[in-house]
Amino acid sequence: MKLRSIVLASVLALGLPAASLAHTSVVASTPAAGATVSGPKLVSLTFGEALSPSTTGVAIVMTAMPGMANHGEMIIRNFTQGWSEGNRKLTLSLRQPLRAGSYDLRWQAVGADGHRMTGMVSFTVK
Repeated sequence: MKLRSIVLASVLALGLPAASLAHTSVVASTPAAGATVSGPKLVSLTFGEALSPSTTGVAIVMTAMPGMANHGEMIIRNFTQGWSEGNRKLTLSLRQPLRAGSYDLRWQAVGADGHRMTGMVSFTVK
């Protein structure tokens, strides 16, 4: 019986640090990853935990444009951002709808564990 208790305690002790190492991630986005949409004026990222707006950044990057073979990356700057859902959801409101092309929402944030994380959500506008 004592051996079983020691093994159980060891397994639990090893499992606890893994839970504390969970990192910030996107749990939902609009448009969804891989989606094809028509001219959105709003894009959003919902994170798995509340974030500090001062340590979070996002960029909308056009990565390709139809009919332009060597289109370089173009950062879209015509938006304002707002937080909701207890600083879990970041919404970018565009002044004009996004034009046809491929886009990345590239983000960086510092999670509750203090680690800086980065990520990307890609979508297409038709």
